[in-house]
Amino acid sequence: MPIGPPFRSTNAPRRRRIGLLSTYPPELCGLATFAAALERALRDGGNEVDIVRINDCAEGPALARPVAAELINGHASSRRRAVSALSRCDVAIVQHEYGIYGGPDGDEVLEVLGALSIPTIVVLHTVPHEPTVNQRVILTAVTELADKVVVMSETARLRLFATYPIDRSKVMVIAHGASVPVLHACDEVDGSQPPRRQQLLTWGLLGPGKGIEHAIDAIALLEGHRATTRYTIAGVTHPKVLASQGDGYRRSLIERTERYGLSDVVGFDDTYRDVAQLTRFVASASLVVLPYDSREQVTSGVLVDAIAAGRPVIATAFPHAVELLSTGAGIVVPHANPAALANAIQGVLDDPSRLAAMAAAARGLAPSLSWPAVADRYVDVADELLAEDALSGQRLANLAGANNASMAI
Repeated sequence: MPIGPPFRSTNAPRRRRIGLLSTYPPELCGLATFAAALERALRDGGNEVDIVRINDCAEGPALARPVAAELINGHASSRRRAVSALSRCDVAIVQHEYGIYGGPDGDEVLEVLGALSIPTIVVLHTVPHEPTVNQRVILTAVTELADKVVVMSETARLRLFATYPIDRSKVMVIAHGASVPVLHACDEVDGSQPPRRQQLLTWGLLGPGKGIEHAIDAIALLEGHRATTRYTIAGVTHPKVLASQGDGYRRSLIERTERYGLSDVVGFDDTYRDVAQLTRFVASASLVVLPYDSREQVTSGVLVDAIAAGRPVIATAFPHAVELLSTGAGIVVPHANPAALANAIQGVLDDPSRLAAMAAAARGLAPSLSWPAVADRYVDVADELLAEDALSGQRLANLAGANNASMAI
């Protein structure tokens, strides 16, 4: 899988002023978490980072720290301020997801990209396999306006080439980053000591499409494991789901657990954890279960976090899982198939040596997924673009000088 090794250019300067356009904490969404983690890793690498926060409305949640500007959807003046703030930087990194920008399918991002005069790296978090006509037009325009386009899996790269007219030389794969714990729980599983209780874990913001109901159905099918297994579902309802549909999905999961009589096996955890706490929490699991309904998901931060924590994964066959788990770090099963999920879980729990091998394969991938390694790759791309920009400028200056000389003659 070409996620790329961590690398560092030896000649290029490493300190840059980087603009980052994204949703941002305290907003609860995957892109905000991604942006905060990338910002932290870039700063730790000695770079200056200016955050331009995307905000759905003028009265957004209070920020924990100041940002360079806010892009308020539907407000032309805020787009101008966002462009101005980003233009003070050496390079802009722009997160793209249709739902975070204003306008039909987020078309307001095109005005921002079109007004930037600095090199721009666009990170695609979604690459629809069957886009609507407007989604196709917008994503094509986004890639045309970008100097470099980053996707986070080989599957996304191939889908981009197959579905959209795009300059292939612009596109590169940089993995979704993750926090890598210093020590991993369950590092040594040799079968000589029976586990007290195997910990299964699913976590993240909850809502329809997560497929957790299928995982609960699978737990009900496990034979002889009730006394030795604990399945934890960690997370709160996604804020947008909560606003539009309420907390019904989470309540339905609790009710499903009670109907099966699984309250002693399946637990719900809505504890808030910071990055370090979440990393330790994930590393304490024996097995991560990702039963997502989506057949489109080419990037999953939760999947990457699990692998970076050295945890074996059983997931439905969404594209990123098929790609990343092909290394031996996990197992993929059909969607919406509790029996297949139960068979996979039971097979791993009954074979400690297989669980250990999956964990070892996950740990082998972890170094290239760490946020410092990922941030280094973004800085390398920035250095490459700036070097190309400087060379182009020098060529224009030389051409202008030659023209002036010929006119003088």
